[in-house]
Amino acid sequence: LMSRLMILRKLFSGKSDSFRRSTIKSEGAMPPGWTSTRATIFLFHGKPPAARRRTPSTKSVYRDKFGVLTPELERMTGIMQEYGVDEACMESTSIYWMPVWRVLEPYVSLKLVNPFFIRQLSGKKSDVKDAEWIATCLLKGLISGSYVPDELIQQLRQYDRRISDLNTEITRKLGKLDAAMQRCNIRISNYMSSTDTKSYREVVRLISEGVWDPVELSKVVHGKTANAVGKDVIVAALTGVVTDADADMLRQLRDEVALAQRHKDECQSRMESLCEKHFQEQMQNLQTIPGVSKRSATAIIAEVGGDVNSFQDAAHLVSWAGLKPRNEESAGKIKSTRTTHGNKYLRKTLIECSWAASRKHGCFFNRFSYIQTTVRHKNKMKVQVAVARKILATIWFVLHDHVAYRDFTPDIAPAQ
Repeated sequence: LMSRLMILRKLFSGKSDSFRRSTIKSEGAMPPGWTSTRATIFLFHGKPPAARRRTPSTKSVYRDKFGVLTPELERMTGIMQEYGVDEACMESTSIYWMPVWRVLEPYVSLKLVNPFFIRQLSGKKSDVKDAEWIATCLLKGLISGSYVPDELIQQLRQYDRRISDLNTEITRKLGKLDAAMQRCNIRISNYMSSTDTKSYREVVRLISEGVWDPVELSKVVHGKTANAVGKDVIVAALTGVVTDADADMLRQLRDEVALAQRHKDECQSRMESLCEKHFQEQMQNLQTIPGVSKRSATAIIAEVGGDVNSFQDAAHLVSWAGLKPRNEESAGKIKSTRTTHGNKYLRKTLIECSWAASRKHGCFFNRFSYIQTTVRHKNKMKVQVAVARKILATIWFVLHDHVAYRDFTPDIAPAQ
């Protein structure tokens, strides 16, 4: 994988008839095994920018190689400043563009572009050709940068995405925990709604502490569970063959789940403190939307930002999040209407909010979900995507207008 950086724009005139436009491209800023960054600078002479857009101009090339460490990137920044570069464009490749972005951000105006929109034909491309092509696109004004939030929102994103990773890790650890219980032929999870319930956790704690008597274990099972299936069944499900090694494995897995949960709580606490300090009004307004909890509000601010000025309207935000049907038509035939790719973290949060909003009796999203699924017999999963899209459009207006949510009712005229 390679991180491609290209710098273009800004005239540097040592003389009145000499104009220079520079391009710098770095290869592979961070992949393991990479130890250098190659930069190419294109210098244009003789014509001002407006004239060069209509007619070609003479061009000389300056190339250099830099390391991937911060001092080397700072040296590259110094060369850019020497040639008068004030605007940069780089391709987004995994996380490899981020350290270069952080070094360059204080000195030049940066644009991040999806390589999909500017890619060259396979077999006819090289790093230098790619740099020149992206420079040409930026010179002609054909590149619109991706949304890159400010430093505060990037910090919130780190916490939010760490929580997402921890949720996945907790789910995986709970699966391993139950597998360890099944190895001992303790099948209490068959009669519980989840392996994360209080009763299940208490059973695991007692077993890891050396309490293996099924009668003693059955005392910590909730009464409703015991009454539903019978106490004898619960005792039989808790009767197993447990060894000291099994108890140690259960204790370790239990500690790993507790550690991940503690880290998750710490991240959420930091997110809430930052949002309360900088986005208190936005937090309160977002929580007035049906289905949006405090956790969801912090996640939405972390992904979208405290304002939506980067998005022209609600449709642009919906498209950026990947909740909009794609346009794929050829010869009068629609090939696909699947949703586009977008921000998977925001989309996941909105789908969870849509399920909660669909169950809140009396609100617009509940009525919409009922009509689509029960009256029109549409697929429930597709309806939830539609509800998530409507929630995101509502979020745009709530953040843009700085107002709380007001539910739609038939007596409200469209003009109101």
